[in-house]
Parts: sequence; C-alpha cells; structure tokens
Amino acid sequence: MSVNTTLRYTTVIVPVLLAMTAGAVSAQPVRTLEPFGDETKYLSNIAQYTNRDMGLLNAGEAYFSPDGETIIFQATPKGKDAYQIYTLNLKNRKLRMVSTGKGACTCAYFRPDGKKISFASSHHGPEKRESDEDGSGKYKWFFDEYMDIFEANPDGSDLRQLTNAPGYDAEATYSRDGRQIVFTSQRDGDLELYTMDADGKNQRRITHGKGYDGGAFFSPDGKTILYRGDHRTDDKMNLQLRIVGADGSSDRAITDNPIFNWCPYWYPSGESFIFTQVDHEAWARREKPNYDLFMTTTEGKEFTRITFEPEFDGLPVFSADGKRLMWTSKRGGLEESQIFIADFKAPKQFR
Repeated sequence: MSVNTTLRYTTVIVPVLLAMTAGAVSAQPVRTLEPFGDETKYLSNIAQYTNRDMGLLNAGEAYFSPDGETIIFQATPKGKDAYQIYTLNLKNRKLRMVSTGKGACTCAYFRPDGKKISFASSHHGPEKRESDEDGSGKYKWFFDEYMDIFEANPDGSDLRQLTNAPGYDAEATYSRDGRQIVFTSQRDGDLELYTMDADGKNQRRITHGKGYDGGAFFSPDGKTILYRGDHRTDDKMNLQLRIVGADGSSDRAITDNPIFNWCPYWYPSGESFIFTQVDHEAWARREKPNYDLFMTTTEGKEFTRITFEPEFDGLPVFSADGKRLMWTSKRGGLEESQIFIADFKAPKQFR
C-alpha cells in the first residue's frame, strides 16, 4: 500500500455569486487536488467547492439535487456559531441560504422530484450553539431538543413544519419515490428511527434497540433502510452499520467491531454502500484518530478503503449515476471542514 506524502493542488478562479451580498459577483478560488496515495484507483478531478472566502466558516453534509446540478448542505456563516442550510449551483456557482438564519440547522435533503427540500431546524426554540466537539477534539453530536423537521421549496420559500414532537427530530431523508421520509426522533426517550409520509402524516417508529439509531437512507428499491446504530448496553457510543426493513422487520447489524462506523450511503446499484470509519480508541493511545471512507456490501464481508488522506474525510454521498463522490474533508491543509467532489470509479466488486 503506497502513500503519497506530498499533496499537490492548483487554484482555478471562477465567478461566484455571493448570497451574503445580493447581486455581488466575486472571483472565488476553487482548488483542484490530486488524489492522495492509493486514492488514485478510485478518485480523480478532486475539487473543493466551498471555502471561507464564500462567507462560510465551515461546510459539510452535502447532497446532490436529482439532476446533479445543485448541492444542499449545512454551513456556519461568518458571525454565527451554528449551522444554516445552503444550496450551491455547481455550474453558475450561485450560493443561497435557504433556512431562516435563526437557531441551528442540519440534515438537509432534496425530494427526488427536485421540487422540495427538507431540513431540521431549531429556529422555533431559543438560540443554542451546535458543536461537533467537546473540548478534547473528540467527535460529539449535539442532539438539540428543539430540532424539528421542515419542508420548503428549493429556494427556502413556503416553509412548512413536518414534525412537532418533544425532543430531537432530524436526520430526515426521502425514499426514492418521494412518498416516504425516514428520520431520527427522541420522542419516546431513546434515539430511534421513524418513518412518515412525505407530508408529515402517519409517523411511526421502526427501530427498538437501546441506544442511538440515525443517519438512515432508503435503499434504491425502497424495501430496506441503511443506518448507523449503537445497540451496546454500556455508555460508550460504538456505532455499527445496520439494515432494517422499511416496515421495521429484520433489523440486523452489518458490522460488529470495536471501532466507529458512521454515515453509510447507498451506491446506486443497491447492493453496496460507502461509509466513514474511525478508531476512536486512538485517543487512549495518545494518537489522533483518522476518519476515512470505505465501501462494503450489505453482508459486510468485504471492505475496501477509498480515501487515504491523513486529515478528516467523512459524510460521503454519490450522485444519482454513481459517477461522482461528494464528501466533507479537511484535506489540503484546511483547518476547517469543507465540501469536495471528485469523479469516482467504484471498485469492481461493488459495481
């Protein structure tokens, strides 16, 4: 296994329409980076699409629109300490805030017909700081009790609330036919998966294991749901990859290991998926844990590492045709996370 310790990049100047100043057009740098080490087998034309010069202190958890021309993501704007939701047109580079600008937001997603978006927001509650660190640098997600799920037009207009239960409601994604939404809720005292109709009706619980269940996605055929779940009985979070029937049946683990398995996302074939893996026990060894991307099948019998960069790589998603990979990364010497997109060649066994 070779590792290229020299990361090269170039800077390309392209026009960007800034959402922060209406009508302002500014030349913003877009970095193109070479793959790191063995990434050359799978990634090419790596490009950084968000940066601080766009007014974004950090950005991440991005998803493609159905036509692949726009992405939706969460980012912290300058002067704020919590995420808001943005869209970015990849062709004309138009950036738009589509959330209210109040509270904290997360987990935005396009409806498959492209006519609606969904995201979670706490703008109805008091201002709260959303953070992914606990002071030690270890990963920690803030389950804001004021988070609810909202639907809107792609430009943020016609905002409508879909959930209104006590506790955290977030991490919502649509089924491929757009009729159902799967989401995480704390309404019953534990973080479990629920489904509902796309209009918010018929909300029902589908997982029942003790511990956090979240980050769920319907399979392409809509029959199963892929998610991350922690069903251990101790107090240490140890997320594993799991799969459950869309009706709540046949819930089972795909991975069973002592490390942290996170944010799985289906490859379009529906037989394999990509995810993030990290060994958090490295902290106890006085080492810095590294987040990298891997692929496996729904049986979890074969694993292939996709990224090798020493800094954070996480939250991966595919374009609808599987030809592009988008993820959140600190590669290229970044101090903060930003969004990257690359051309993707799947390992042969996962196509």
